[in-house]
Amino acid sequence: MADVKKVATRVSYGEALVELGNERDDFVVLDADLAAATQTGKFKAAHPERFYDAGIAESNLMGLAAGIATTGRVAFASTFAMFAAGRAYEQVRNSIGYPHLNVKIGATHAGISVGEDGATHQCCEDIALMRTIPGMTVIVPADDTEARACVRAAYEFEGPVYMRFGRLATPVINDREDYEFKIGRGVVVREGSDVTIIACGLMVAEALEAAETLAADGIDAEVINMHTIKPLDERLVVSSAKKTGRVVTAEEHSIVGGLGEAVATVLAEQHPVPVRRVGVRDVYGESGPAVDLLHKYGLDAKGIEAAVRSVL
Repeated sequence: MADVKKVATRVSYGEALVELGNERDDFVVLDADLAAATQTGKFKAAHPERFYDAGIAESNLMGLAAGIATTGRVAFASTFAMFAAGRAYEQVRNSIGYPHLNVKIGATHAGISVGEDGATHQCCEDIALMRTIPGMTVIVPADDTEARACVRAAYEFEGPVYMRFGRLATPVINDREDYEFKIGRGVVVREGSDVTIIACGLMVAEALEAAETLAADGIDAEVINMHTIKPLDERLVVSSAKKTGRVVTAEEHSIVGGLGEAVATVLAEQHPVPVRRVGVRDVYGESGPAVDLLHKYGLDAKGIEAAVRSVL
């Protein structure tokens, strides 16, 4: 996919906020001294009267967002995933989740692909944390097109939403006229009959690449872009598993509590089939170039291909 357009979803997030802000004036954007990195600085430049910087105080950021949401306005609270889901977990749970407020959390720089920032910033636990909060919707867009769509969908959705964005530029795979984003609805991006690969985030492009390699060996893989981790599209998971009989999940997140665990739970209860999970295997990350790290931890097409061959 070297010749495919690549965009970091954090960039898409910032630009989508500006576009939405030009149309609607009933929402605000908050950040925690990271506006340049999270790309919310673009919204600040376009709509300074609706931008608030909480400083390096992420728990306070979530409290501010919650307070603003009680006035009837939508609040987009933005910072790194490690701080949004990790440092401010209590405030997200008690001040946003418990009263089911209209706060949309834009968590950027998630996963191993944060690269040189190292283990302290490579949050691979955020999906697990956010999934446990009752009523929290969790979205992991795969590319620029999907990231922009999920921002608008989150704005229109009633209740708290956690959106996970990346630092690394990733292939744009959804730039087609018939693309449609719906919260809670997975997308079959490649039909297949031998195995189902369910992926999210940057792993969707890797899953498609793996499927092409497998096809050369006569293995027909179905690829599903599961952009919404919660609520999970259980119907699609089960129907695809019934068709192929085997499932591989792929995520740039710990295999503990993430997409793989969510899919495995659904299948265990509704239609048991062999499952393999591709993800970070209960370890911390390390500092290094993002692409090299993804390869080292098996979060690429080769890792997915190996998992498919093992489940077959």
